[in-house]
Amino acid sequence: PYSAAVRSCLGSRVQVQVRSRSSQSGSGSGVNVFDRQMKRRQRDWASSLSNATQFEYVREEVGARVADRVYDVARTFPLALDLGCGRSFIAEHLTTDVVEQLYLTDVSSNCLSRLRDGGIPSRCVLADEEFLPFKDDTFDLVLSGMSLHWVWRVLKPDGAFIAALPGGDSLFELRCSLHLLTVDTDELQVHYPGIMELLTDLQAMGESNCAWNRRSLLHRDTILAAAAVYKEMYGNPDGSVPATFDILYMIGWKPHGSQAKPAKRGSANVSFRDLSKISPKPSETS
Repeated sequence: PYSAAVRSCLGSRVQVQVRSRSSQSGSGSGVNVFDRQMKRRQRDWASSLSNATQFEYVREEVGARVADRVYDVARTFPLALDLGCGRSFIAEHLTTDVVEQLYLTDVSSNCLSRLRDGGIPSRCVLADEEFLPFKDDTFDLVLSGMSLHWVWRVLKPDGAFIAALPGGDSLFELRCSLHLLTVDTDELQVHYPGIMELLTDLQAMGESNCAWNRRSLLHRDTILAAAAVYKEMYGNPDGSVPATFDILYMIGWKPHGSQAKPAKRGSANVSFRDLSKISPKPSETS
């Protein structure tokens, strides 16, 4: 069962409704891959750093690009949900022209306490993305910047889901060194002095591994060997090393009767075989 408490956040502008649910290895009916409590602790620790903003450059950039895609939709959304909002990386770029009211959720209370003030009436909810405390068919728009989980049920029919998540090629340089629906992609490449600075930044981003089968510690020899491989394979002439973040952006719509539907199979009156028989216009041959 859920436990709930309400406290003020950022003065009187926002109320935080605390929702929590225990996460145990092997519990539940589905596949349990990630230690959700560990991920919460990682994000709480990262957001409590005095220089936390120094490590938010990827989320800052992705948040702006997700917001751009909201403006591409010719619609004003009455009620939206920002899933895994962090320090409101998406919301700070939105206005009431596109979103009239916004719910911001994150698994970390520290993240919610650091929300930047925005121009949209908002409420923030402390909640695990896998156990959203919202009724079905609630939101006209769901946004997710680097925190993609199953959220389809909370969308209203004909509601939009716009998300960004790390793609399979993210940090391929690091993974190789350690030997270990509309969609478009972006690559963000960041250059670091070395592998240790990259690993330090990933930890400070709250993006350390939280899989149940994770190794608790990488041995020093392993890190040194990985650093040598990384520099040999991907190093720049100036001695720095690149790290590539492969970001997938997607937008999908929950089904609704008003949406356009494909024509029935066999209803076409022109065959693809006849296309070669079409003569070009005179202007096209000149």
